[in-house]
Amino acid sequence: MANPSKAQVMQPPMRSKHRFSASRALACSISAMVIAWGFGCKAPADYRTEADDVATRILDEAWPQVTGHEESFTILPAEQTLRRRLLLEQRLPTATPASAGSADDRRIEQWPDKDYIESRSPGFMLQSEASLEQQPLRITLNEALQVAAYNSRNYQSQKEGVYQTALRLDLQRDAFRNTWAGVVDSVVSSSLGANSETNGVSNSGSLEVSRQFENGMRFTSMIAVDLVNLLNGSREGSTGLTLDTSLEIPLLRGSSKFVVTEPLTQAERDVVYAIYDFERFKRTFAVQIASSYLSVLQQQDRVENAVENYERVVASTRRARRLADAGRLPEIQVDQSIQDELRARNSWISAQQSYERALDSFKLTLGLPTDAVIELDPREFDLLLNEPRFERYLRSQSEGEQETVPPADAPVVLEPPSNVDAGPFELDETDAILISLINRLDLRVAVGEIVDAQRGVAIAADNLRADVTLLGRASLGESRSLNSATQDDAQLRTDRGFYSLLLGIDLPLERTSERNSYRNALIAYEQTIRALQDAEDSVKFDVRSTLRDLLEARESIKIQAESVRVAQRRVDSTNLFLQAGRAEIRDLLEAQNDLNSAQDALTNAVVNYRIGELELQRDLGVLVVRSDGLWTEFDAESVDLDAVRKTIEANRPGLLSEVDA
Repeated sequence: MANPSKAQVMQPPMRSKHRFSASRALACSISAMVIAWGFGCKAPADYRTEADDVATRILDEAWPQVTGHEESFTILPAEQTLRRRLLLEQRLPTATPASAGSADDRRIEQWPDKDYIESRSPGFMLQSEASLEQQPLRITLNEALQVAAYNSRNYQSQKEGVYQTALRLDLQRDAFRNTWAGVVDSVVSSSLGANSETNGVSNSGSLEVSRQFENGMRFTSMIAVDLVNLLNGSREGSTGLTLDTSLEIPLLRGSSKFVVTEPLTQAERDVVYAIYDFERFKRTFAVQIASSYLSVLQQQDRVENAVENYERVVASTRRARRLADAGRLPEIQVDQSIQDELRARNSWISAQQSYERALDSFKLTLGLPTDAVIELDPREFDLLLNEPRFERYLRSQSEGEQETVPPADAPVVLEPPSNVDAGPFELDETDAILISLINRLDLRVAVGEIVDAQRGVAIAADNLRADVTLLGRASLGESRSLNSATQDDAQLRTDRGFYSLLLGIDLPLERTSERNSYRNALIAYEQTIRALQDAEDSVKFDVRSTLRDLLEARESIKIQAESVRVAQRRVDSTNLFLQAGRAEIRDLLEAQNDLNSAQDALTNAVVNYRIGELELQRDLGVLVVRSDGLWTEFDAESVDLDAVRKTIEANRPGLLSEVDA
């Protein structure tokens, strides 16, 4: 066998496992790009759907626990709205297609979510599907409540606020989940020197996972892989592999679950508060819709009264003209009648314009175009006036029924309003206050904020303590670069790792900021106490004021109904006296004006009483409003007042023990 040559002896053995080809390096680069693209190819629509699912799941779980009933909650715009239908069918002018809704908006070319417009809720459609082009759309009160729930911009903004609160809770929960991060780099480099040239490709990828635990401990672990290859010379390559793990454990400040999870706790409570606020808003908004609806009908009734008064005054002027021509009436009284006719015409025009303004304002509240041709159903007003509790005041006294009038010198006895004919919502004041303290959702929020402030004090006190942190770290393996491409592949060996353990102590020598924060937390706590006191007193004030308004409106109905009857008798009798020459035209004009004023005052009293009933249910927190805007009114007879009193007494044991002592 021949002896090896000197060149053969001096040449090291080839390490085929380290010899990479250029094609393999290119393949690694392409693979890295494919991996990066694969992780980033999730469509924006998928992220939107994922966010909707998370927020919906949070609210679906929280709503029954908070309110005792489920809520069909969505922030998706309606597929078809009454606003859009009015704009299209009545051919109303618009500044941009977006006036009809986001589905009609012109979107930019770079719009990322092509399926967004197709994600719509069914919405609410009126029962009448006839064309709105030739006739005004008549809306009942119940339909107005539903239209507002799907068209009102304020209503939609309130719903979106609840949704965003749920997303903030999800973000806080994410802080305690496993957090993954991946990075892939591919670099082709060339180093030009006087005597040598080095070309190579370096591919590196890392995968990191970290997690924050509720006890304050934080764990982080990262594994990294390097693939380096020389593209010239020996074309050798090497693989780097590293594992880096760290553990951080607080031992004093910030070490309790109570402190670490405070942002999560507050986010959970914020969802509860948001639900309370939205439920309160629904009740307030429904009462606002009903109040505005009845106010528009009331204004329409004033127009009708103004028309009737105008017609009466015109007829009186004509009669006065004939009597004056016959020499039976002075000319000055004819002029008085003409002046009253002009005033009546002005009142009629003013009432008509006030009605138009009230109707336009109501359209804005519903979220409808102000130039849309709609009208409210006058039968709602007729039903209100014909209700039994109002009808007994409005019907005329029986013929022959005479009131016994005492002598003029008899003592005057003032009779206070009686509760014999009180309505079903005119509750005892104490009982009404107890019901409101149990059911008012804004009061529950004020109570909850006291607990929030207490937690803030405890956390501020925790920040005054020393920082004692235990840090542990372990690092295995080796990284690779082009300079180390000729080395052997790296391995994860525990006997060649780097380990460290550190105990860090930050003594509380400087805590000026923390000291001030603690004192401010105590101040904030006292402020929440005062806020609760103010909220509680405001609830009592609202209930007492509404009960007074109900009593006043009920008495006003009785008074104004009698005033209408008296004014009508005056008009009839004055007409007869005028024809007989025993009265002046001024007497008739005054009687007609008083009749018109009494009719308006009666209508106002009836509307105020009905609105007062709704406002009392709102102030008691017992008006149930569904997601579609419809309500269920309160049944006062179904309330167990003894249970309410026991609940109230259970919430103030300290006060009771002090009184007992």
